[in-house]
Amino acid sequence: MAKRLQRSAPTATRGESGDFAAPSSATNKSGGRVSAQLVTEFTTQLATLSAAGIPIVKALTILEGQTRPGPFKQVLATLVEDVSAGTALSEAMAKHPQCFDTLYSSMVKAGEAGGVLDTILNRLAAFREKAATIRAKIKGALIYPAVVAVVAVAVVSAVIVFVIPKFEEIFDSFGAELPSITRLLLDTSRFTISYWYVVFGVPLGLVMGHFALMRRGGPYRYRVHKLLLRLPALGVVIAKANIAGFSRTFGTLIEAGVPHLDALSIVRDTTGNAVLVEGVEQIRKVVREGEGIARPMGESGVFDDLVVNMVDVGEATGELDKMLLKVADAYDVSVDRRIDALFKVIEPALLIIMAVVVGFIVVALFMPLMTIMSQLSAGG
Repeated sequence: MAKRLQRSAPTATRGESGDFAAPSSATNKSGGRVSAQLVTEFTTQLATLSAAGIPIVKALTILEGQTRPGPFKQVLATLVEDVSAGTALSEAMAKHPQCFDTLYSSMVKAGEAGGVLDTILNRLAAFREKAATIRAKIKGALIYPAVVAVVAVAVVSAVIVFVIPKFEEIFDSFGAELPSITRLLLDTSRFTISYWYVVFGVPLGLVMGHFALMRRGGPYRYRVHKLLLRLPALGVVIAKANIAGFSRTFGTLIEAGVPHLDALSIVRDTTGNAVLVEGVEQIRKVVREGEGIARPMGESGVFDDLVVNMVDVGEATGELDKMLLKVADAYDVSVDRRIDALFKVIEPALLIIMAVVVGFIVVALFMPLMTIMSQLSAGG
């Protein structure tokens, strides 16, 4: 079966994230968005119909008929038309990379070549569900810290722009002598009000520029991804997530019967981490010369010894796909634990930082107020 798939897969567009990510909502050629969950449900249903012995054209027609009007229904209608005209399902899907990426169409092609399309579709659906679950966990863990950070910035900005000037008027009316901490706060408020476009515009411009450069790729993207891998605590999480994504994708492709070189090309083109892309390309070049995978994996500097040793054993025993999937499962668990531990530290740290900032403002404002109250009491 592997010999039937010697043609290299087409190059896919890489995402913006720094690591492997679950399939996300896509925009098809008509401009509408197709959710990843919708594609996953379609995959599961198509696998069930195929396993029941229903011809692929009829199965696609059934699924197209029960799909709600929208972009994905249009895609399915095109699939029915192409497959009815004699086009292979994998080739028809490859025409819609926004819905069916390189990994998807390559696995379907392997299933068609081996006559096990229903099995491959079930594996593909399971793969997508697992990836979506991982992304959902990460997003869920990020929500609380993100909300706290946004609220803190909004509250402090409102206080600096609207509240502190009122206090400055009170201080000026009483001619109070202001301590250094209060003068610093008042100077910050005046600067923010006078140069609001700098205070708020520069960070916004930097963020927009960052995302634009990341989307463009090149040296900047590579340096950012390399820096992320070197961050304390977070770098380890990102590295393990990359390894888990690589192992699951590569293992799933090999299990489906995709040749190693084609599988490595697909993995390279479907990961968003520039450092891992470079490492996988180095591995692919060595494997193309006829060598095994374990040695270049170790030399790439991207994979740790545990992964390299398990791949070495997998190659020796002929169970490389199983070893890679075991690595993926183990590292997914490790990533979950590290993320939980990391955010248990981040959440209280954010609260402490917010408390320090608010405390600074309160002390700076109330110190001169206490002085004014003392003067009024003495004068009375």
